[in-house]
Amino acid sequence: MVSESKNSLAPASLARLFHTPSLLYFLTVAETLSMRETARRMNVASSAVARQIGHLEQTLEMPLFVREARRLRLTPAGEILLRHAKQLTSPLEAAVSQLSLLAGLKTGTVRVATVESVGLTILPSIIADFSAHYPNLHVDIRMASAQEAIAMVVDSDVDIGFTFLAAQHRGIEIAVRRDLPIGAVMRADHPLAGEMRPSFATCFAHPFAVPRQGLSIREILEPFLDQDGSRGRSFVEVNSIRMLFELAKTGRYLSFMTPLGIERELASGEVVFRPIADKGLPLNRFGMVIRKGGDLRFAPAAFFNLASSHFRAREGLY
Repeated sequence: MVSESKNSLAPASLARLFHTPSLLYFLTVAETLSMRETARRMNVASSAVARQIGHLEQTLEMPLFVREARRLRLTPAGEILLRHAKQLTSPLEAAVSQLSLLAGLKTGTVRVATVESVGLTILPSIIADFSAHYPNLHVDIRMASAQEAIAMVVDSDVDIGFTFLAAQHRGIEIAVRRDLPIGAVMRADHPLAGEMRPSFATCFAHPFAVPRQGLSIREILEPFLDQDGSRGRSFVEVNSIRMLFELAKTGRYLSFMTPLGIERELASGEVVFRPIADKGLPLNRFGMVIRKGGDLRFAPAAFFNLASSHFRAREGLY
């Protein structure tokens, strides 16, 4: 018979670990990295949260959090427990969601990660429409970079991601995909506005703005920026697609971006979008993504279906 080590968890300890509120408290603290915020969300005293986390740490005989400045940080043990705890609770959350649907309650939460260009333009109307159809459902929106949004979907931190796809990614399914042209956005009275397909060299002769490193468009533009046409020239770099658009609106700059999210301004004639003529410039791929092999609960599934309808209505705009 194999004897248990002194520090191994006995069956009774495991039962206490996974059949008390401790794990639920831990999941919320791991998400918020704040005892106080966890207490507010769960409508309990902060001391109750600390007590439950202490119970977990005592049972496991190792710390799960360390305090840094005003926030908490997961220890390596905490990260391991979080990864497995999500796998344990996800089926239960799905069951509760389906039971709520069966009872006609239609309650639940949909967690969404989105890149800024979609989050500030397209997503608000989708959320408003969703809220009108499902007033009892909660929406949790997180703004993120393209890579962060994908990582949150893969790690089950969110249900749905609106992101750009610079390369192949494992662990996700692309539910909606749009291949978007990259071009120069400028005010209608800009000197290049009359040129329907300008080249990079032509654009580089004028003040221009580009996305900073970390945004998907920059990865596509980088080889062209390295060409002789842009060397030695001063240009603006920003980590905000919306600010690129606002710079273009000033009339001084042309900004390299896609038409996604600025269709209304383009239709009004306030600005124009001119695709770049250079050969070899790939399209920028946008997608609505979900975790591969994951089943969406009622609230995320309802949001997913509504968002899909919105994007189908936008087909042919680009």
